[in-house]
Amino acid sequence: MAHPHPSERTLISFDWALKRLLRNKANFVILEGFLTELLHQDIQIVNLLESEGNADAEELKINRVDLLCLNHLQELVIIEVQYHDEVDYFQRILFGASKLITDYLERGAKYGEVRKVYSVHILYFDLGQGSDYVYHGQLAFRGQHKHDVLALSKLQRKKYGKMLAGELFPEYYLLKINNFDEVARNTLDEWIYYLKTSTLPKTYQAKGLAEVAEQLKIDDMSPETKAKYLELIKGTNITESMIETAYENGALEGEERGMVKGEQQQLITTVLRAFDKGSDIGFISEITQHTVDEVRTILVENNRIVKP
Repeated sequence: MAHPHPSERTLISFDWALKRLLRNKANFVILEGFLTELLHQDIQIVNLLESEGNADAEELKINRVDLLCLNHLQELVIIEVQYHDEVDYFQRILFGASKLITDYLERGAKYGEVRKVYSVHILYFDLGQGSDYVYHGQLAFRGQHKHDVLALSKLQRKKYGKMLAGELFPEYYLLKINNFDEVARNTLDEWIYYLKTSTLPKTYQAKGLAEVAEQLKIDDMSPETKAKYLELIKGTNITESMIETAYENGALEGEERGMVKGEQQQLITTVLRAFDKGSDIGFISEITQHTVDEVRTILVENNRIVKP
């Protein structure tokens, strides 16, 4: 049964909720709904874990993520929201999943106790080259001669609850939010619609979104919390769609909306002037303190260069 849109008011962004509200066990149903729709399996969260490994020395790399949870199958799920481009982001997510495996394997434990890891990344920048908005990475062992996919033995299937050898390895989900065209074609799209606009589609069926509508209302915030939240929105590299939606639904006043859009216009003007005077993209990125991809996008959208 489709749920009606509760109101035209803007909801709290998933990023903000992830760091402050969804850690409450009473709100696990929201996270469970999102993960159920994304992973295409019924997910139940039993606990939230520490997302930073214990390093033996200061110089050792540590693994910080926005949220780390344990599901009912004793599998580990990373959820991370990222707004700014990092050239080594693929290696970062590889490191994060790998370190998580070692952090949660007891010393002296058997290899069979290595936990399955799902690494979920909600991205508001253009990672790599690809026009889709949902990417799934999963290891598969394929025969070079017969081209079959390596499966687990009967004993392994019974012990680990998986069918294929690759299913024991980490899986990666990359959601490129800016590529989404805001047309909800299925229940996962309904979630991505919320992730991009901080509102819900006119009707929705996805698990967890009814609870989002009830529990993540901006108008239910205290005045102090709401002020801090709106300040965060203005300081974050959010999409134009999110700014317009926030204004139209009353979360941003006209003056606040103007400030946000004014800052964007100032950035665009600076980028174009610098480029027209012969500065290269790397230099413009440095002086504006915005990523190379962000600078390139501005140049493409203003017909200075052709999209690569």
